[in-house]
Amino acid sequence: MDWPKAHPKSATQMSPEPVNPRARSAALTAVRMVFLVLTLTVPLLTAIQFKEGAGSQTSTEAMLLQDWWWAPIVIAGIFATGFLALDLLIPRKKLSAMAGILLGLAGGLLATVALSFIIDLVAESWDLNTYAPTFIFVIKILLGIAMCYLAISLVLQTQDDFRLVIPYVEFAKQMRGVRPLLLDSSSLIDARVVEVAETGISQAPIIIPRFVVEELQRLADSADRLKRTRGRRGLEIVSKLQRSHLLDVTIDETPMPSKAVDHMLVDLARQLPAVIVTTDVGLRQVAAIHGVMVLNLNDLANALKPDLIPGEVVQVELMRRGEQKTQAVGYLPDGTMVVAEDGVARIGESVSLTVTSSLQTSAGRMIFGRIDTEGPDAEPLDMGGPRGEAPDEAPEPDAGAPTGSAPEEAGAPEAARGPHPPRPPARPNRARNPRR
Repeated sequence: MDWPKAHPKSATQMSPEPVNPRARSAALTAVRMVFLVLTLTVPLLTAIQFKEGAGSQTSTEAMLLQDWWWAPIVIAGIFATGFLALDLLIPRKKLSAMAGILLGLAGGLLATVALSFIIDLVAESWDLNTYAPTFIFVIKILLGIAMCYLAISLVLQTQDDFRLVIPYVEFAKQMRGVRPLLLDSSSLIDARVVEVAETGISQAPIIIPRFVVEELQRLADSADRLKRTRGRRGLEIVSKLQRSHLLDVTIDETPMPSKAVDHMLVDLARQLPAVIVTTDVGLRQVAAIHGVMVLNLNDLANALKPDLIPGEVVQVELMRRGEQKTQAVGYLPDGTMVVAEDGVARIGESVSLTVTSSLQTSAGRMIFGRIDTEGPDAEPLDMGGPRGEAPDEAPEPDAGAPTGSAPEEAGAPEAARGPHPPRPPARPNRARNPRR
């Protein structure tokens, strides 16, 4: 069996999504091992040094380390284990939170140093260092802890507004360049977003919020069969977007207040900022009220449909009656509705239609046209005679012939002359053409 050959670059061009986490995990493991080795090596070397020079050292510290040389190693192991556990228990760290903690810690220490000078001046003025030096030292330590806590809490709670204080320092996540595309559940269930994104029409990164994935999960677990099918299809589209090596897809973990999903999408789009991709008309209206850009997939599909020029001929199958009695309705392969004038008698047939006009509505584009009766596949209208035969018409009288004379070319016998002119030949009954 001949298997299709893969593209020569497919083996080397791997998606950045599976490669980056693997390399990052290996680097973190190496850093943790180095930290553990260094933490255990320093007290071990110190204990060996004290043990080798125990004969020449008579200090209390040397005597303790001679008998309890393993104590520093155990303390270092507990110290390293505690920090590693803290690192592993908080897997999702944010640079903005860490920067806020460090800045708050630095501000708290500076405030503690400033207040410590004031405490020392007061203690020297009242001669408190002589009576209660330990008490003053404890006050300084507690004051430093309290100032660091207040500073860190203040920075974390106001980090989004910190740019107002220092213009070029900000902790909020801001997107530079092209705005990302924020997908909602309706666009994922629609599934057209995959084909649109893989065409490369936009290089913007794609963001799927965590609460949207949770909404799809709730639909997939619903007791309603239709909702369950829609939810599963949405989750399948999320997986397909993540597997595509042409797209930059991110699952956003930003915690949002407990609101409706539409309101959370609008708030997140304002924070990033981003463009919401949806097929929900209600969400588009809510986003427009809050000044958030929205890309409706239906509007995009309508904009990409080819525009037919009046006079162009299209082939369409008439399927049902239209709003008017003589109209018939058909559809093009892309779903565009076509209205054929005087086509009610041709329902169920494939006809050639000459475009007369088009109308763009919120539901899509509508094409109006008339049936082409002059084309090779066109059939003439029923004129009262046999199909394919033109009705008999009386020949035009010769301008030079006297009134009432029959034309000789027609081969008609001469009529007897009388006092009254002969009657013209009767025209056969024929249907009136509605276009005239």
